[in-house]
Amino acid sequence: MGLGSLFLLLAVFIVVGVYLYAPFMSKPRKLSTDEMHKASALKAERDRVISSLQELDFDFKLGKIPEEDYPEQRAELLKKGAEILRQLDELESASPTRTAEARIEKAAAAKRADSASDGAGFSDDEIEAMLAARRKQHKSKPAGFCPKCGKPVLAADNFCPSCGKSLK
Repeated sequence: MGLGSLFLLLAVFIVVGVYLYAPFMSKPRKLSTDEMHKASALKAERDRVISSLQELDFDFKLGKIPEEDYPEQRAELLKKGAEILRQLDELESASPTRTAEARIEKAAAAKRADSASDGAGFSDDEIEAMLAARRKQHKSKPAGFCPKCGKPVLAADNFCPSCGKSLK
């Protein structure tokens, strides 16, 4: 290994080290108490707008909101959310990498996905309908008895609920 390749390897390590250490060198700007309160209020308002957007989308899918009103209401909420994000950007002096409208759309989509995965997106009527269907499914009439253990089985059963023997 020659002297030139050692210097090249050393230069690469130095460049990578500087690149990795650079985030630790910059000091973030500290917010005053008033600015922190304002930022907290803006973030709460942002969350409220995102929730409103999510509810608006859900209500539109259910047909509670007419098609002619939906785009106007959605545009108004997006405009309000974009203004809140602009104020947050000014307050925190962060470099915007994308438009505020795109950020609020992404945040609304993320919140929509979170609530869908939690199962919190079901209304009471939908849950009651699912429970009624489940109860109806389990109210099958007895089809007889298990040939192995003699316990009663339902017509919808494929296996004995007591011993597990196949019924079909």
